[in-house]
Amino acid sequence: MSIRHENPRIRAVGRALPEHYADQEALIAAFRDAWAGAHFNVERLEELHRAVQVTGRYLALPLAAYKELTSFARRNEAWTTAAVDLGEVAVREGLRQAGLAPAEVDHLFFVTTTGIATPSIDARLMNRLGLRPEVRRSPLFGLGCAGGAAGIARAADVLRAYPSQVAVVLAVELCSLTLQRDDFSVSNIISSGLFGDGAAAVVLAGGARAETELPFGPAVVATGSVFYPDTERVMGWDIVESGFKVVLSAEVPEVVRRHVRANVDAFLAAHDLGRADIRHWIAHTGGPKVLEAFEDALELPAGALARSWTSLRETGNLSSAAVLFVLSDLLASGTPEAGEHGLLLSMGPGFCSELVLLRW
Repeated sequence: MSIRHENPRIRAVGRALPEHYADQEALIAAFRDAWAGAHFNVERLEELHRAVQVTGRYLALPLAAYKELTSFARRNEAWTTAAVDLGEVAVREGLRQAGLAPAEVDHLFFVTTTGIATPSIDARLMNRLGLRPEVRRSPLFGLGCAGGAAGIARAADVLRAYPSQVAVVLAVELCSLTLQRDDFSVSNIISSGLFGDGAAAVVLAGGARAETELPFGPAVVATGSVFYPDTERVMGWDIVESGFKVVLSAEVPEVVRRHVRANVDAFLAAHDLGRADIRHWIAHTGGPKVLEAFEDALELPAGALARSWTSLRETGNLSSAAVLFVLSDLLASGTPEAGEHGLLLSMGPGFCSELVLLRW
C-alpha cells in the first residue's frame, strides 16, 4: 500500500544560467568606461561594486552587446527572447530531476520582475515544452526577491485543492536588461553591481501522489505572507520612458531587523515550533547587509546562511530566482534528514515577507 501525504511536496528544482559570464572586475571595467565621462566619482562606483561581495555574474547577452540596447523596447525584446530560452531549460531540468514528463504538468506559475510580455512567458513555453492545452497558467509580476517563495506558496495552495496534480513554479530574472545607463544614483550603482541573471523551476506534487514516485523532497507544511504598511518606496521600480528605474532604499536592512524576528517567531509558533527547531535556513541573497540583518535579527548560528552567502558570491542576487537557487543547493547536498524542518524566507517590494515552512 502506498503512503500518502496531506501536504504538497517539492520534487525538484531545475536551474538555468545564461552562457555568458563576466567576473566582477570585468564588469567594473565596463561600467568605468561607460560612466567615466558622466559619473562624479568613478572610484565610488568601484568601491560600491566590490562591497556587494559578488565575484561575477551570468548575463543574458554578451557584455559587448549591451551598448546596442538603446531603448526600453530593445531591452524588453531581448528579455522576452532570453526568458523563453532560459525558462525552457530550467523547466526541462526540473522535470528531468523529478522524473516527470511535460504532459504530467497541471499548473504553471511564472514569476518575474524584470520584463513584460503578453502573451506571457508561460504561454510562450506551452508549445516549446509540449504542455497540455488544459494546463492552468498563473503569471505573477512585481514581487521582486519575494517572488520565488511566493510562487511556491501559491502553488502549494493550489495543490492542497488538487492533491493528485503537479505544479511547476518558474522564476526568470534577467536583471542586466533593466540597467539604466543615465541613472547615476547610488541605488542604480549598487543594483548594477549586485543583481544577476538566471532562472529556476520548482516542481511540486500534491500530497495524494504515491511516495514511490521518487525523488520525493520536503513537504510544504505551511506558508505565510506579511505586508508592511507604508513601505512602498523601500524597493521597486519607477516606470520611466527608458524602462525600469530602480527604487532601492538604504532602509532595507533596517526593515529586516525591525520585522523579521517577530514575523518568523509568530509564524513558527502557530505550528508549535521555534527558531531552535529549524535545521535548515533558506534565505534569499539580498546582499551582504541583508544577509547580516537576517543573521542578527534571527540570532542564527554561524554558518546557518552559508549557502546563501555562497550563492551571492557566485551568481549575485537573482531576485525571485535567488532563494530557489539556495533551495536547489540544499536539496543537492543531500544533508536534510527525515523529520527535520526548514524555513524558506524572502523579502521584496511591497515591502513584504514570504515564508515557507518545509519538513523532510
